Amino acid sequence: MATAVHPAAALPATAAPSPPRPPPGRADLGHVPQLHAALIKSGELTASPKSFHSLLEAAADGASPAQLAYAVRLFRLGPRPPLSAPCYNVLMRAFLRAGHLEDALLLFVEMLDEASIWPDQHTVACALKSCSRMCSLDAGRGVQAYAVKRGLMVDRFVLSSLIHMYTSCGDVTAARVLFDAVDDKGVVIWNTIMAGYLKNGDWKEVVEMFKGMLEVGAPFDEVTLVSVATACARAGDSKLANWIGGYVEEKGMLRNWNLVTTLVDMYAKCGKLGEARRLFDRMQSRDVVAWSAMISGYTQADQCQEALALFSEMQVSEVEPNDVTMVSVLSACAVLGALETGKWVHSYIRKKHLPLTVALGTALVDFYAKCGCIDSAVEAFESMPVKNSWTWTALIKGMASNGRGREALELFSSMREASIEPTYVTFIGVLMACSHNCLVEEGCQHFDSMTQDYGIQPRIEHYGCVVDLLGRAGLIDEAYQFIRAMPIEPNTVIWRALLSSCALQKNVEVGEEALKQIISLDPSHSGDYILLSNIYASVGRWKDAAMIRREMKDRGIQKTPGCSLIELDGVVFEFFAEDSNHSQLREIYDKVEEMIDKIKMAGYVPNTADARLDVDECEKEVSVSHHSEKLAIAFGLMKLRPGTTIRLSKNLRVCTDCHSATKLISKVYNREIVVRDRNRFHHFKDGSCSCNDYW
Repeated sequence: MATAVHPAAALPATAAPSPPRPPPGRADLGHVPQLHAALIKSGELTASPKSFHSLLEAAADGASPAQLAYAVRLFRLGPRPPLSAPCYNVLMRAFLRAGHLEDALLLFVEMLDEASIWPDQHTVACALKSCSRMCSLDAGRGVQAYAVKRGLMVDRFVLSSLIHMYTSCGDVTAARVLFDAVDDKGVVIWNTIMAGYLKNGDWKEVVEMFKGMLEVGAPFDEVTLVSVATACARAGDSKLANWIGGYVEEKGMLRNWNLVTTLVDMYAKCGKLGEARRLFDRMQSRDVVAWSAMISGYTQADQCQEALALFSEMQVSEVEPNDVTMVSVLSACAVLGALETGKWVHSYIRKKHLPLTVALGTALVDFYAKCGCIDSAVEAFESMPVKNSWTWTALIKGMASNGRGREALELFSSMREASIEPTYVTFIGVLMACSHNCLVEEGCQHFDSMTQDYGIQPRIEHYGCVVDLLGRAGLIDEAYQFIRAMPIEPNTVIWRALLSSCALQKNVEVGEEALKQIISLDPSHSGDYILLSNIYASVGRWKDAAMIRREMKDRGIQKTPGCSLIELDGVVFEFFAEDSNHSQLREIYDKVEEMIDKIKMAGYVPNTADARLDVDECEKEVSVSHHSEKLAIAFGLMKLRPGTTIRLSKNLRVCTDCHSATKLISKVYNREIVVRDRNRFHHFKDGSCSCNDYW
């Protein structure tokens, strides 16, 4: 009935940060100058190349700029025997550790100019690593040319570095050519090419490559399994995911927290939340990646209340969320319409100065839009330092579904002026804006421009939007002919869009044909039968309406119950039509009765066509008064302060009776009421709705 989602209340006081620790394995460099002086005094520095190399290595092993500068001065100015390739390698590795990539590469070029020093395989590997991090493909090819000339291509370390360089620079094809040319592939080379495919988003290639490894008995290790498990998660390969999970447990690899975290993410993204949670609960130490993977799994599986509950546990555990965590939490809040929880998350993001990445900023825009707070969505949009097409699309769709179609179309124009290319999803938002605002001609122009101007082939969703556009405008015959002329086979989404329009326009004949087509594709969806039944009832054909309901019963099809969610003080409450499971049930129904009596005085007449048909006439009025949104609104009136906006979301389309009643409730009680139904938002205020009674 109600789920507590109080992340703010669970947040502990911020702990003082621990003092930074020196990197593991680093020597205490305070002794290096003394050692340097001792070697000079003894004469070892100039007499022994090994002593100089050891001193240089000790100096270069530090992490601070001052220590690196000392190593460079020693390399350039200190008394020493002739420099060798190992000395250059020491300094190149130090530059790489410090992020001085060009300096590392310049040392390699300097060696080429030295007649007496030949770069070895370690030098080449360092140079290639520098090219990889700089994404410098041309420089990498130059290093490869040297490796070929010197006969170093037989070295596995060089080959692995070269494959990594090509994949880092996006040339996976060249990396694969090199990989295929290696006869005796070790586990490092396998891991390198698989990591390259992973980085470039070729999930299926990683999965297929690993299956090939199993067939030929190629060696693999825990690093391999991390890559493959990650690819399984993205590709959704449940069968291989099960094999990997079983293998890891059988071989006792669960002590590797990085691998276990990856498995949690893999199971969650493959829809195996039970397995993911089992592993997650067994982890003795969970970092932010593990928590984020589990929360993301719940969110992606539409188990959003569980996601927020787990987020609350994360706060208690004193693991600080990062931007990835917050994307999933905001997505869960968006689905539930949990505005207060999401606003707390936004406040936390600002307080902790989390980077407003494109993904996080877009999640904020989407969250506010899906909670009906378009002005806040616009503010979040404008605060983002970088936006991509998905960010623009989120706001365009948000404006369209909130009844601000003209603004959505203006935003689309601004998007094009900003040279941001629209995606196929962008056009869904654009067509929705036209549909919800009865802009038939403009909508058809945008549909045509997809192919003509942007080269985007319309998908089934776009055709559905056009059918909805025509049908809502009363052009039922045109919508039907449009479906018949479609170049792709219409699916249930298309026919349902037509059936919904027939319900709005009370068109029995086309509605019957639409249901016939739907039943041939998906005979078990209750909403389709209900729509045709409502069409019959709206024109007074009660026997036909009852016949449809009997057909549903004979087929064993259960009506999807209406369900409305409302959030109060961080707690999400769930109401069903004619609910009988609430601790304050009597008070809620008393409030509903009071509410109905008041709006009747303002002119409300119950639309019993939206009532259950299995009750007599005198009970139909009571039936419509107990729809889930009326119960949720009554609860909001009871609990929220006077003047506070009531916000709720519903799993079905708002019926005609509830729409009429809510308009009057907003006027009588002087409340703004925001209802998100299956298709769009309705902003009720002063007796009017943002949809202009067009939904």
